[in-house]
Amino acid sequence: MEDNSSQPDIPFAGAARPLVAIIALCHNHAPYLRAALDSILAQDYAPLEVWLVDNASTDGSPAMLREYAAAHPDWHLLLLPENVGNCRAFNQALGQSTGEFVVDFATDDVLLPQRLSQQVALFQRLPPDYGMVYSNCEHITEAGQSLGLHHRPDGRGQLRPRPASGWVFEQVLSRYFISSPTMLMRRDTLRALGGYDATLSYEDFDFWVRASRDWRFQYQDVVTTRKRKHPRSMSAQATRTHDPYLDSTLAVCRKALALCRTPAEARALARRLRHELAHALRRRQWAAARQASQLLVDVVGRVVGLRGQA
Repeated sequence: MEDNSSQPDIPFAGAARPLVAIIALCHNHAPYLRAALDSILAQDYAPLEVWLVDNASTDGSPAMLREYAAAHPDWHLLLLPENVGNCRAFNQALGQSTGEFVVDFATDDVLLPQRLSQQVALFQRLPPDYGMVYSNCEHITEAGQSLGLHHRPDGRGQLRPRPASGWVFEQVLSRYFISSPTMLMRRDTLRALGGYDATLSYEDFDFWVRASRDWRFQYQDVVTTRKRKHPRSMSAQATRTHDPYLDSTLAVCRKALALCRTPAEARALARRLRHELAHALRRRQWAAARQASQLLVDVVGRVVGLRGQA
């Protein structure tokens, strides 16, 4: 697989910069919101199309969003009267935006100032079948203290989790390695997928699976984002005894089964399902465990069937 991440960034002189849409999704992020919105203002990249989307917050977030929208009249403000979920809220802004590239920005996180200039420069030297670039990120506490990097060097100089670039469908099925807040997505890719699947509780795994089937991904070895860890974050909820996202994960695995074209891809999905089955059993989510077990049987059958076609 080709790796363009180590090539120097290309200046934008002589070419128009593509429009980047930042879709900033907020739900009760008042303690973190100013830092997030100020990080948009600190970007050294233009032109930007900013969409502020509040998903029926019950704290002071809507007032803060109104304040920033009033101070920046070119920003767009969507105050949703009821919580429609992250996927549907994102799609509402996506459908009205026009940027060639799109950032799904949770407003409890922070963008570093060169985030977009670095990622767009990388995108512009990649072939058009690259649908997403992603990078390293720094995890931080509620108070903004560093918890370390997402991709960390091990004793042999390799990053863990190991990033992957190019055609990564098989790797996306078998392991977690992409830091979602760092993604810059091509609008054409999102359009081809019909946006996020609004029936799901969360979006990233489904996007990775569906997009990586027909589009290449590229890792850029720079830190572009700070991801905040706090008790109300989506990642924190996924570690609780009752994982509210497990049903969506299994739904994505069923989609992935239909997309597998080789025995190796199906075996990668089987590895994922064994992990999800163990996850469900540990949390005593018996219905999800039964679903995972049946799906695993179907995947094993798919492996056998694909071997027969080889």
